[in-house]
Amino acid sequence: MQRDYNLQDIEAIAQALLANFKSKVILLYGEMGVGKTTLIRSLAKQLGCEDEVQSPTYSIVNEYILKNDKIYHFDLYRVESLEEAYNFGIEEYLYSGSWVIIEWPEIIESIIPDDSEKISISASKNNYRNIRLNH
Repeated sequence: MQRDYNLQDIEAIAQALLANFKSKVILLYGEMGVGKTTLIRSLAKQLGCEDEVQSPTYSIVNEYILKNDKIYHFDLYRVESLEEAYNFGIEEYLYSGSWVIIEWPEIIESIIPDDSEKISISASKNNYRNIRLNH
């Protein structure tokens, strides 16, 4: 799946992504400010989350409650090594069976599940974004 979209289309993009996911481990790639957290906010809303979704830049992980599940939202921008990720239990989250959505996943790529969903977002023309989903 690959599409251009603007902020008005974000809910439809989130719905389309959820319909195409085969895994609950979602990896988000993209430059700072491209809209990763905005997309996560829409994905969480589509999953029934009523919590306020914010970037966990300093806390590293935020937990959101769903009716019968959870979302673990990671921002690994400030994580400096795979060992640091191991120290806060990243593997337990990855294999928890709950939704795990990770911004800046590059530092843990060697341990992510093979079936993880990889989403790349980039800026396009006229305030549009380009999104690409790779399974």
